Amino acid sequence: MKITAAQLNPTVGDIEGNLEGLQNAMYIGQRDKCDLLVLPELYLTGYPPQDLLGKPWFIERIIRAIERIKEFSHNFYGMGILLGTPYPGSLPGKGLFNSALLIDQGQIIAAQHKSLLPSYDVFDEARYFDPAAHIEPVHFKDELLGISICEDAWNDASLWPEKQMYSWDPIQILADKGASIFINISASPFHAGKEDIRYRLIKNHAQKHNKIFFYVNQVGGNDELIFDGRSICLDPSGKPIKIFPAFQEYIATIDTKQQYSTSPYLPLDEIESVYQALVMGTRDYITKCGFNKVVLGLSGGIDSALTACLACEAVGARNVLGISMPSPHSSQGSIEDSRKLADNLGMDFKVIPIQDVYKTYIDTLAEHFKDNLPDTTEENLQARIRGNLLMAFSNKLGYLLLSTGNKSEMALGYCTLYGDMSGGLSVLADVPKTMVYDLSSFINRKEEIIPIQIIIKPPSAELRPGQVDQDDLPPYEILDKILHCYIEESSSVTDLINMGFEAEMVKWIVKTIDRNEYKRRQAAPALKVTSKAFGMGRRMPIAAKIY
Repeated sequence: MKITAAQLNPTVGDIEGNLEGLQNAMYIGQRDKCDLLVLPELYLTGYPPQDLLGKPWFIERIIRAIERIKEFSHNFYGMGILLGTPYPGSLPGKGLFNSALLIDQGQIIAAQHKSLLPSYDVFDEARYFDPAAHIEPVHFKDELLGISICEDAWNDASLWPEKQMYSWDPIQILADKGASIFINISASPFHAGKEDIRYRLIKNHAQKHNKIFFYVNQVGGNDELIFDGRSICLDPSGKPIKIFPAFQEYIATIDTKQQYSTSPYLPLDEIESVYQALVMGTRDYITKCGFNKVVLGLSGGIDSALTACLACEAVGARNVLGISMPSPHSSQGSIEDSRKLADNLGMDFKVIPIQDVYKTYIDTLAEHFKDNLPDTTEENLQARIRGNLLMAFSNKLGYLLLSTGNKSEMALGYCTLYGDMSGGLSVLADVPKTMVYDLSSFINRKEEIIPIQIIIKPPSAELRPGQVDQDDLPPYEILDKILHCYIEESSSVTDLINMGFEAEMVKWIVKTIDRNEYKRRQAAPALKVTSKAFGMGRRMPIAAKIY
């Protein structure tokens, strides 16, 4: 059987645009004389469509689109279409399935619904869908197709030896019923290290059942989620027949009846993959939200420098505006470092001093604060003035404002509401500070793009004389390890202390993380690149006493 796998980048809700992408893939499949064209999970609506699925008019649009696909499938004789889409059900329950429809010559000849509906991390499928009532392989051409959808392949006992999440394994059921080829359509979000886990999972299935396994994944950015693609076809021994590229659309046809050569599986370097993920996530967020240009504050620090590099790579330097807004405590070096960065990138750059505006604020409040000593109030005023100026450019020119804070700062609230947290997208909010340095080194691997002075100088918000981050925070090497264990590994305070971290520091960090949940709830959407990001995948109470 000749199978064309289409690793495509749908836009959520854009059924017409996604249909166009499907038709283009069909012409490629027709050119290659394929028997079956395979699209990713929920391709028709994009993943995740979220509460759009609760709107009757949206379901009607889906139904009409499926009818259109059935109609133009008449023009592609001999080629079936395996389409990921929501599909109305008739049984009691939500009334909707996450489905893989097999369409051929104007007819839906099979519909395999998703069996395992994840409701952890960023997933909330049980909110919208009913699980499949049964699992059956599908006769098509000369094969018995074992069709599954994303999570259906993730309950392999060899991957989760201690505790499986579900009581049955759809892949095993399909194998027991005689499936000759496995096909899994997926929308599997990226995080650093996941590619290797995913490969081991699919390899286990292929080897265990001695069958060819096609895994077809979505690619692209949808809000906080980034999909890396990296679709793959494995032979019955678990060796790759075809590995699709990461972070780009790609369509390829594999003939399972011909002799094929295998190639070694080489996962992407972690920092390079995070870099590519952030570029794609930034680009897709900007363009899918209808923007062409972006603006950001350039402080002379490494976070804003990295964000500028990612933005220039995502949408082109001519579409990026960086603004330096020196206050009375800003160093001349920071301004010049920002200017040099902008020159290296070829982006537009402006300097707008805020000393006079800041003085007006201070003078206005002087009578009211005369009995109080200066504190973070005066520091935050500077950040909020900058946020207002950046928002003015965003409003006036129609640019998307990018905020530049990293995950380490967001975790501890080392950021200012309505100041440096202002923005439509928080590019680095899931990137720990130590990874910020790794990504900056990656950018500078061939030539100095980010001025070396930005990289080597001690991090500072420059909101008071002589300020550096380490005045208020533990060393980032230690802080980021604790944050990883507490946020991503769910370690307790006791666990952290037993790991050898200093007790009082651990208690302070954990308390500070929990106390600043209210800030993160008001932050711009953050691109997810770790296994547990702030945002839709981490739901914590605000008014709570945990420790």
